[in-house]
Amino acid sequence: MKSIDKILVALDLTSTDTDLIKYASFLSEKLNPEKVYFVHNIKKYEISELFQEHLKDLDLEKLISDELDEKVATHFKADVPSQVLISEDSYTESLINYIVQKYHIDLVVVGNKSKTDGTGIVSDKLMRILKCDIVSVPNNVKLEMNNIWGGTDFSHESAKVFRLSTYLANATGAKVTGVNIYNVPVQFTPYLNKEEMLPKIEKHTREKFEKFLKKHKISDSEMKIIRGREASVAEKLNLEAEKAGADLLVVADKGGNVFSSLLVGNVTDEIFDRELKIPLWVAK
Repeated sequence: MKSIDKILVALDLTSTDTDLIKYASFLSEKLNPEKVYFVHNIKKYEISELFQEHLKDLDLEKLISDELDEKVATHFKADVPSQVLISEDSYTESLINYIVQKYHIDLVVVGNKSKTDGTGIVSDKLMRILKCDIVSVPNNVKLEMNNIWGGTDFSHESAKVFRLSTYLANATGAKVTGVNIYNVPVQFTPYLNKEEMLPKIEKHTREKFEKFLKKHKISDSEMKIIRGREASVAEKLNLEAEKAGADLLVVADKGGNVFSSLLVGNVTDEIFDRELKIPLWVAK
């Protein structure tokens, strides 16, 4: 597992910024990265003509830069170098992707917002195009990492969830719980007694879990198997993590399994798009 050396925090001048800066400070105190970049994109084309006349004599970039400098100075307490970057680009996701590549960013921190807020769409696009890890942070996030939940479908891709979780646990002292959501295969349900099949599926799932942990030499994770029932895998994983008091949910960007659709792209998308109460870290 490579270390998290460069962090980018995407800011948008909303109340979420304070939570993101505080969480970036918390992560930096634990992970000790080389540098943290705070990035804001000014979309001047979104400013209506009504306000353009009033703003023409103002140095908007300097005003925003000064505001963000003050926010960062107030809420970023980690002893780690940081820099505020202000730019003007028609597409925020393209700008951030460019900065990620230019500065070799390992982790991008974004706010967990619904698409009705207008900014969730940008975060969703970033999750798809970025080659680095991305963590989605909810409002009023707790600055704790005592209980990490890692979703797995036993695929090779999901092994990186545990490499990352171990890395984070070593830095924070957190407990790691590996979680699999299982269901009776839908295509067989008309021909099978579900209640009779469940013990067999759970036994099979537990055996696969044990083989997966052994194969990837994972020895520091607890094992949890949960029946999906009627809820989607994404919804069930989210709800169970919150009920268990997890401080962080980690999933891979892709995967695949017969008994669990967890981590197949559309399910990771669904988790990422949900309004979460705990941070969600997508391992790339």
